[in-house]
Amino acid sequence: MNTPSASRPWQTIVFVLIATGLIALALGGYLTPVTRLLLRPAVDIQTWIASGSQAVRALVSSPQDLTRLRQENIQLRGENAQLKGQIVDLQQQLSEANILSALVGYARSSNPENRYLAAKVIGYDTSPFLRFIIIDKGSDHGLRRGMPVVTEQGLVGRVSAITSLAARVQLITDSASRVNVRLQSSDSQAVLAGSLTGEISLDLIPQEANIQPGETVVTSGLGGGYPGNIIVGQVTGSRSLEQELFQSAGVQSAVDFSQLEIVLVITNFKPVEIEPLLPDQ
Repeated sequence: MNTPSASRPWQTIVFVLIATGLIALALGGYLTPVTRLLLRPAVDIQTWIASGSQAVRALVSSPQDLTRLRQENIQLRGENAQLKGQIVDLQQQLSEANILSALVGYARSSNPENRYLAAKVIGYDTSPFLRFIIIDKGSDHGLRRGMPVVTEQGLVGRVSAITSLAARVQLITDSASRVNVRLQSSDSQAVLAGSLTGEISLDLIPQEANIQPGETVVTSGLGGGYPGNIIVGQVTGSRSLEQELFQSAGVQSAVDFSQLEIVLVITNFKPVEIEPLLPDQ
């Protein structure tokens, strides 16, 4: 009868042989299908566990991510609005710089004996029958009633009312505006008048004057209201009737009054009041 101690060497030998055979079969690739078959359930289970873990992490972190994305979106919108505002400011500054450069050039080349003060247009009269603008300079800056107002294009009007920090300018297109002017080519005198519609025209032109469309109109300096030789505009056409003493003509202003941003006030001109010297009508 074999004892347990006697059978142990044989068991060891058999185990070694089996292990050696399995190793040989594995090295030869014969056990690969079996290995795949045995490992597939474990791999599937591990994949399912990993996917579930990722889903749980995403579920837990998604509210935080959503809040963070919303905050970043709000921040980006604020930065975008700020950048747009800066672009608008820079464009406005560039526009004002170009206007000021043109005004400085005009001040140096035209009537250099005059002294000018630049003022920004801050308002328009809301009445459809009046033609006024409001500027941001007043008596504290040396402005007085009657001072002429111009741009590099030509005559705008004159200061009609004033406070310490602002002034109202009556435009030459206002129905109550009258400016003594001269036609450069024919050297004829006339009166420039505004209207309720904002159009300007020439009155009291001598009948013998030969007026041509395109002729330049400038201030004459007569009457003491404006200095001479400021460009007003160009003649667009004339009207003459034999039974009338004077001709009349239409004028296109040199100034675009809808685009006024910065103007120049001639501060060293003192208007002369001659009304008391005129004979009674």
